[in-house]
Amino acid sequence: MLFRASAKTVAVMALDGSLFLHLTEQFVHLHGYRPGTSEVRSWERSIPVLAAALNDAGLGDVEVMLEYALPLNSKRADVVLAGVHPVTGEPSYVVVELKQWSQVLPHEDDPTLCHVERYSHPVLNPIEQVRRYCDYLVNFNGAVAEHGHRISGVAFLHNATEFDVAGLRDIERDGRGLLFTGQRRGEFLDHLRSRLSDERSGARAADELLSGATVPSKQLMAVAAEEVRERQQFVLLDEQQVAYRMVLNAVERAKRADRKEVVIVTGGPGTGKSVIALQLLGELYRRGVAAVHATGSQSFTKTMRKVAGSRKREVQDLFKYFNSFMTTEKNSLDALICDEAHRIRETSANRYTRAALRTGRAQIDELIDVAHVPVFFLDEHQVVRPGEMGTVDDIRAAAARRDIVCRVVPLDSQFRCGGSDAYLRWVVRLLGLEPGGPVVWEPDDRMQLLVAESPEELEAFLDARRAEKYGARMSAGYCWRWSPEPKPGDPLPLDVVIGGWARPWNLRGDRSVSGAPPSALWATDPAGFGQIGCVYTAQGFEYDWSGVIIGPDLVWRGDRWVTDRTASKDPVFKKSTSDTDVDRLIRNTYKVLLTRGMVGTIVYSTDPETRDKLRELVSGRAESRPVAFEEPLQRR
Repeated sequence: MLFRASAKTVAVMALDGSLFLHLTEQFVHLHGYRPGTSEVRSWERSIPVLAAALNDAGLGDVEVMLEYALPLNSKRADVVLAGVHPVTGEPSYVVVELKQWSQVLPHEDDPTLCHVERYSHPVLNPIEQVRRYCDYLVNFNGAVAEHGHRISGVAFLHNATEFDVAGLRDIERDGRGLLFTGQRRGEFLDHLRSRLSDERSGARAADELLSGATVPSKQLMAVAAEEVRERQQFVLLDEQQVAYRMVLNAVERAKRADRKEVVIVTGGPGTGKSVIALQLLGELYRRGVAAVHATGSQSFTKTMRKVAGSRKREVQDLFKYFNSFMTTEKNSLDALICDEAHRIRETSANRYTRAALRTGRAQIDELIDVAHVPVFFLDEHQVVRPGEMGTVDDIRAAAARRDIVCRVVPLDSQFRCGGSDAYLRWVVRLLGLEPGGPVVWEPDDRMQLLVAESPEELEAFLDARRAEKYGARMSAGYCWRWSPEPKPGDPLPLDVVIGGWARPWNLRGDRSVSGAPPSALWATDPAGFGQIGCVYTAQGFEYDWSGVIIGPDLVWRGDRWVTDRTASKDPVFKKSTSDTDVDRLIRNTYKVLLTRGMVGTIVYSTDPETRDKLRELVSGRAESRPVAFEEPLQRR
């Protein structure tokens, strides 16, 4: 949240301009960069209109929370109004989405989408947008989790007339999604008065919402069974819902017109790509549409099969690998959902492929050919192996060679790392993946970051978090030899050795050994704590607390990072892999490892100079007690 005050105060500060200076300063403090011109302009043009409406309605004592950050998510609601319900006397909240749009056209095929002249692609209908914000708050804020009736939502298009928004109201169904225009300002005031008392302050209700316990994000693996077999478990927001609807619409168009389409959904860590992919699979499955899910990750696919298909074999069969389609007939599927598509390889053939199938055919071509609508979810900055080539340009080019329509949907907001944009930006600046160099970490109350002085300290800290019912894992750069799998009953080899501290890598194989889970379940089975995960096991997963060991393959020297390929034991780095590629892949590896945590990350480097640099950038030490939550999070 950028600012909170009564409606009276907001109106006065908007009038003298001090409000917008305060919003800008707070934005810079929280995010580390200045807000865009368009965002500042929207504040200056929309907030005074809302403040005037509240005061004209006699609601000057209602509490106004501007740019309210949704929990465990980087998305912000424009405004949340807090007050007291005039009839029940309970706390009452109104989420307001402010739009300057003067003309909006409904999407021809889907009323939950719409078209605005300034955007080249469809956007979410603001009624659907604010409804989903309300649903999300009920799911993730303890103050309203058991009191969903206390929250409602409105979209206020103050520059629009009724004629300008004709067709958008087809999806108005309940109090969580209503639309008002400037032409219906009187009805807007009446609605606000019906939800908020004009006689009582909203300060205490705002306090209650802000202090509501944050319910942790529902882990993707834990709800996969219900997601695929029964119903939606996640609330998709904004561009996530747009991506979801775009794919469903593409499937319907392809069926009607008998013409293929390719959809690419791009986004960084935690933007919800896998959640959308899983929801799509569940919806298509329920509709009886021939669709399967595919990845290049053995861990992810096997975990999906185990959790989502624990009772039904046909559900297990929905989860495939990218190289599963070498002999599959063209267009045999209605849809193919390619998750983690940045892991697409040049070809599906490997050393086990029989000679007759070694055609040299590109894996991208196989994936496009097999379905009427192939969908690719990818993050180009998570490429960690040579030969991975799932990029937007590669997929677009493959589609263009076949004269296939290709649509790209970007995802911006992220849900990993507590929804902290500041933390993700700190990581990419730290690793030199964005220009400007490392910056000092400034805590943002969303993500905790600590530095350990030893691996013992790192493990002890994480073990203490586990005692508080948090999930935790340790991972490291691939800087230690990985011994062959031990025989059943034999102890795991202690490969990761740092001074007098030694721990095993996670298992490689498909079976449990000496109490350790198989490779595919390391990130999701509680018994995975105690083994060190590598990037190939951790990628695609998340856990509450992440402990990351930076090995000697990435060290800080003077004023820059230096990568040492000789310190890497990763067998995928061949002599033919250039130093430039190795440097990029090592940095990407640590980006993946550093962005697995949902609540916090504790990092340790084996190199003294690098530890000094980390201490310089991060003030938190491992013995610091987490303060984000007063008591252990409740699991659902």
